[in-house]
Amino acid sequence: MPVPELQLPAGLTSSPITAADPPAVAALLAAAEELDRTGAHESAEGLTGAWFNELVDLAADTRVVRAADGEVVAYATAIAPPTFRDAYGVHLQGRVHPDWRGRGIGRALLAWQLARGEEVHAQRHPGAPARLTATVYTTMPSLEALVRRAGLEQVRWFFHMARPLTDLPPRRQVEGVDLVAFSWDRDEQVRLAHNAAFTEHYGSSERDVASWQVMFTGQRSFRPDLSVLAVQDGEVLGYALAYVSEATAAATGSRESYFGQIGVVPQARGRGLSKAVIIEALHRAAASDCRTAGLEVDSENVTGALGVYESLGFGTAHTQVSWSRVLAPLT
Repeated sequence: MPVPELQLPAGLTSSPITAADPPAVAALLAAAEELDRTGAHESAEGLTGAWFNELVDLAADTRVVRAADGEVVAYATAIAPPTFRDAYGVHLQGRVHPDWRGRGIGRALLAWQLARGEEVHAQRHPGAPARLTATVYTTMPSLEALVRRAGLEQVRWFFHMARPLTDLPPRRQVEGVDLVAFSWDRDEQVRLAHNAAFTEHYGSSERDVASWQVMFTGQRSFRPDLSVLAVQDGEVLGYALAYVSEATAAATGSRESYFGQIGVVPQARGRGLSKAVIIEALHRAAASDCRTAGLEVDSENVTGALGVYESLGFGTAHTQVSWSRVLAPLT
């Protein structure tokens, strides 16, 4: 059954996102951030990288809403990476410009996203359960009310943590292990190490090559020089991959090294590798032009990562909640 088109207030129209839209959407998000206070900042280049790739069907997975004069007043996406473990994940993202809220646009966008998520599930993996997820910061009460009314349920809490790059703990050495910067000849090794490290994590999946490059090391903000690998006998045992968002730097006046992926393969745990890698990454960021470091952690992380990060001086700056609707297998 095809997804019904958006039911928008009079005078508004919708269409798939095009190559001309990321600058307008980035401006919309900057205006929304003044009210929403999520700590997240996007650039047109970052949005282009997220949407214009082989994981996204722009015509089916994206919508932008325009006023009669052509102004972009809202957008929504429903994007499902190809790999999954426990449930096929469809990620629902979007925002309405603050000046246009309270008119039913968000409600229409969410209804479209949920319908598209059900369609993707039926088309691609009907024999597996699916999870349609919208992420909502605790500073966004109106969006929280919207997803609650739509029947989504809170299932997971994620802490966005940060620390200044001052008073750093001393570097650590682990016997037999070299702490080195990321290099492209080890990209595949790091992908495989990440897949091994996250087998028990909520919502994780075996990242294939395409997903890995689009979502991680192929991102425009990825900084190999600030990323750290723990290598022993030529094998990658642990890693911290760093990203620097120029949009965040421009918005805040402070450059942050964001550790997007941190992990240690199961057979190497218990040796202090995680702390050693993170501390080395902190020192590398401080020696660059960064003033802060950041990361995200699942509040129920099975490896005890939250305690590790707190022991290294990270504190919670923002909290994000995953609101989900679970779909049963269709076959």
